[in-house]
Amino acid sequence: MIKWLALVLFFLVKTSFSQSTCYLEKDYPLPKLSAEARNSYKAKWEEAREEFEKDSTNVEAIIWLGRRVAYLGNYKEAIDIFTRGIALHPGDARLYRHRGHRYLTLRCFGKAIADFRRAAKLVKGKPDEIEPDGLPNARNIPTSTLQSNIWYHLGLCYFINAEYKKAGRAYKKCLAVSANPDMYVATANWMNIVLRRMKKDKKAMTLYNNMDPNAELIENRDYEKLLQLYRDKPQEQDIEVYAATMRAGGETVAAATLNFGLGYYCLLMGDREKAKSFFEKAIGTGQWSSFGYIAAETELNRL
Repeated sequence: MIKWLALVLFFLVKTSFSQSTCYLEKDYPLPKLSAEARNSYKAKWEEAREEFEKDSTNVEAIIWLGRRVAYLGNYKEAIDIFTRGIALHPGDARLYRHRGHRYLTLRCFGKAIADFRRAAKLVKGKPDEIEPDGLPNARNIPTSTLQSNIWYHLGLCYFINAEYKKAGRAYKKCLAVSANPDMYVATANWMNIVLRRMKKDKKAMTLYNNMDPNAELIENRDYEKLLQLYRDKPQEQDIEVYAATMRAGGETVAAATLNFGLGYYCLLMGDREKAKSFFEKAIGTGQWSSFGYIAAETELNRL
């Protein structure tokens, strides 16, 4: 009887948490953007809108309008655009992938999972394709693909929901289509903590060992630093000094990523107070839409 009640309570708490965090019907913070960035994003949005107005049924125009709207922080509007696109093109996995991403941003994890699972079914058995970046890196070289993005974001949703086995399966599929060092390192970072959460430390260490030490990373050095954290294994008394070497300060997306990663390392070590401190630093960046912030927010709620 006690076990049954505990199981019911677990699912009630989990369901309550998922529902209470969804921002579809609530206001949310807009992303921090410099005046230069905002002007650039707005110009790109205007270009996308012009293309959309030429043919509002064109799937490429729909996708880019939705993406450009989202970069300005209008996530609900982006979801509406992708939803209208799905009504016109129900077989296009890209629309589910991008809508799922914005459901994830708004903490609507159940809806995001449903979209990513649908996208995964639509691409099954098909060749992968490079996904063009809306916010290009320093070299203007895309590092992800449609399928890697589907599995990557699905894995994150499962991780946030504490469904670690499902997260592990999603990240395993993501690793299989991670065709370059940047995508491998990003996926390996999340897979690493999922495996360690499931007490599979030796298997997790193979992720670092399989990295090419000579690989040239374009945009995911922060994830590489977090993988190295588990190689170096700093003790509790040394973690603040180690964090300083990672340059985890400031209010950037990188700071949110690194502080969440440091916090999770402390959590796995059993130091809940230090974990909480790093999670709070991730929240302090104000990078509300970043994955590091979302994950830190989730763990703080659990703590």
